[in-house]
Amino acid sequence: MPTRRARIPATKYPVERFTLDNGLRVVLTPDRSAPVIGVAVVYDVGIRSEPEGRTGFAHLFEHLMFQGSENLEKLAHFRHVQGAGGTFNGSTHLDYTDYYETLPSNALERALFLEADRMRGPRLTEENLRNQVDVVKEEIRVNVLNRPYGGFPWLTLPPVMFDTFPNAHDGYGSFDDLESATVGDAADFFRRYYASGNAVLAVSGDVDVAEATALIERHFGDVPARPAPDRPDFAEPDLTAERRTSYTDQLAPLPAVAGAWRVPDPVTDFAGYLPYVVLAEVLTDGDASRLVERLVQRDRSVTSLGGYLGFMGDPFDVRDPTALLLQAHLPPGGDVDKVLRTVDEELDRLATDGLTEGELARTQARMATHLLRDTDAVLGRALRMAVLEQQRGEPGLLNELPRLVGEVTDEQVRAAAATLRPERRASIEVIAGGAR
Repeated sequence: MPTRRARIPATKYPVERFTLDNGLRVVLTPDRSAPVIGVAVVYDVGIRSEPEGRTGFAHLFEHLMFQGSENLEKLAHFRHVQGAGGTFNGSTHLDYTDYYETLPSNALERALFLEADRMRGPRLTEENLRNQVDVVKEEIRVNVLNRPYGGFPWLTLPPVMFDTFPNAHDGYGSFDDLESATVGDAADFFRRYYASGNAVLAVSGDVDVAEATALIERHFGDVPARPAPDRPDFAEPDLTAERRTSYTDQLAPLPAVAGAWRVPDPVTDFAGYLPYVVLAEVLTDGDASRLVERLVQRDRSVTSLGGYLGFMGDPFDVRDPTALLLQAHLPPGGDVDKVLRTVDEELDRLATDGLTEGELARTQARMATHLLRDTDAVLGRALRMAVLEQQRGEPGLLNELPRLVGEVTDEQVRAAAATLRPERRASIEVIAGGAR
């Protein structure tokens, strides 16, 4: 019996695109409903682009971009944004690094000046480098080394699934690699990857398109032109046999397990990729989802469960190769083998019997709600459009995502589930060393 289809609302955010003479791509999406703007600059460089021997360098360089720039002293960026009533931050991902601000709309020119100034060049000094190496090392201590389940599974599972350095290495970096970084390394990294031709600027919110275009040309137009570097091919063959490993986490109070399966290319095979995004939600989103109902509520073999696309949970912000991940925490003495067998049973059942009446529509409605909520704020819109422009040349796809999710069929979800076989799975088990 065909399942009832979800009725998905659409957004109609306007999109204006142009490219400056220096290669900088620009996306404007005006929304005059509130006097607020979101500004995002996304550079096409991330964890996968780091050279061997320099693990953690993309994230370290993100920190350096806040330590002053061509015309601004250290901490000036903080002062100018916060002094205008705004907020700011940056983040490093597998395939890109972003820098962003939310500000009152009368501070648009201030934001553009700040971003253009550091696009010309951050202050790469020995003092700034050593200081930020220490900051990043402390971040690793707090988020990974001294935290239960630190790095699980986004740092611990890729080296099980992948064989090549770009896909498998620790994106936070080793202390040895971080400490051996030099100012020359940073300058080379900036020249190679932080080129205007390798960046996208997105502005959303309360802007006049003509005025914003003039300001962007004024502040970014004279940034020296440097082309985007050739992007390596990070492709790897799929697994043909199950890979599994374990490690003891001395701080973890309970056992845990995560498994991952490769999925189609999210950029070149988007139609083939989307059913996996929906499948992850069918399996794990909400108390009525397949695996939560079976593993948490009925069997009580796990205490919590999650499923998502991409090792950093970013299904529409990642390139190939990527994966569908499932992760779970178990009660004391929990049986990881049993949990994995049950996952296989439920996948087989879904592939064979399909979805129940209303199951797909309910899941798609929840997904659409999340997508609409994530881009309701002007900054979320700017960030999503910047990445869509960079990776696909389609910032307007943001408007289409809820509808496209709603068009995924029962048959497509069943076919996706049928591919998640044990022999294609990489999994990692956390042995609880902190149990008392």
